[in-house]
Amino acid sequence: MNFLEKIKMKKTEPDRLPPALPLYWIETSKSVSRQYQFQPDGQLSVKIVDDSRPAARRVVESFLNKFFPSGYPYSVNEGYLRYTQFRALQHFTSAALSVLSTQSLLFAAGLRPTPAQATAVSWILKDGMQHVGKLICSNLGARMDSEPKRWRILADVLYDLGTGFEVLSPVCPQLFLEMAGLGNFAKGMAVVAARATRLPIYSSFAKEGNLSDLFAKGEAISTLFNVLGIGAGIQLASTVCSTMQGKLLVGPVLSVIHIYSVCEEMRAAPVNTLNPQRTAMLVADFVKTGRISSPADLRYREDLLFPGRLIEDAGNVKVGSALHMVVKPSKLQQLKEIFPEERFLLSSGSRQTDLILEHNATAEDALRGWLVAAFTADLEKSVDDTSASILKAAYERMDTVFRPFLSELQAKGWHTDRFLDGTGCRFAF
Repeated sequence: MNFLEKIKMKKTEPDRLPPALPLYWIETSKSVSRQYQFQPDGQLSVKIVDDSRPAARRVVESFLNKFFPSGYPYSVNEGYLRYTQFRALQHFTSAALSVLSTQSLLFAAGLRPTPAQATAVSWILKDGMQHVGKLICSNLGARMDSEPKRWRILADVLYDLGTGFEVLSPVCPQLFLEMAGLGNFAKGMAVVAARATRLPIYSSFAKEGNLSDLFAKGEAISTLFNVLGIGAGIQLASTVCSTMQGKLLVGPVLSVIHIYSVCEEMRAAPVNTLNPQRTAMLVADFVKTGRISSPADLRYREDLLFPGRLIEDAGNVKVGSALHMVVKPSKLQQLKEIFPEERFLLSSGSRQTDLILEHNATAEDALRGWLVAAFTADLEKSVDDTSASILKAAYERMDTVFRPFLSELQAKGWHTDRFLDGTGCRFAF
């Protein structure tokens, strides 16, 4: 074979490509360098190649990643940290109380359990009467939508009340079934109220549509401090609370901390849906100062226990009365003429003004009616005229300022597409 033939044979052989190198790259962010590489099966692997952060900072950031929403604190509304701090304390004390109450129940039943046995059977004792409490409380869902903060506090008060029955059961062992039944009944109502109000509270913090992330991280915080609380409860049950006197001393302290924590949680939550109390406060601020308050501005001013109080600067408006109870037939036609295109009616009394909404009324309709009532009350202080003419003047004043008022409300983050009035009566012609 001559030299030319060898050259031809080399040309006919297929070109051999060099072996492919694995594709990887390095990304550096916040003093951390990570190597990203695609594996043969298509999966992406990540490996930290350099981390110059201090050890304390690494621990803190790892904790935040596991227990706080992505992008915290910029991905949540104001007050989330304070809410989370007191939520952790609430679950810690609640879990500790649960261990003590279960131990007391077993003593009342004639057993002498160890602290570990008390925690093991705590889930079994939640059945029975608890289901009855759940069924009764489930009928109150509309009221919980309107006042989630109040019902969340009530849920924990019921829980502590049920726990109190269980702790006291050894004092009267002959009434064991009654005490345990009442305790579980109260706890059943507490469970439904707590779960039903969880979503509105989390929604108030969701700033970037990250509700699922908020919910997941909130449950992680709850789980962590429930475990810590159970551990503390076991320790207390083995030492200070091994006697009934110890339980009567420590139980009320834990209960007070528990209720205080949930109250502070609810004060920190900037709920942005419109209900009677928040609407009255917004209208009163607007009439007095011409300014619109944000959800964060109102959160510490809300009355969490008695939200139905009347506000004079907002026209002393009450929502939810039945039409036939507050409007006389002779006056109904007159009101329809004053508000021909509106989906609300106003009926003024000596102590309050009743606002009655149609079935399809929205938050905008409620706001319009509330402003008319507030302007009417303001005009009555300075104008000596008939009630019908004052009502017309107040309606015209409302119509002038409503569009800017509504735009500013929406800009502040308020939801104006629905009005949550609980179980209030509505009408339809």
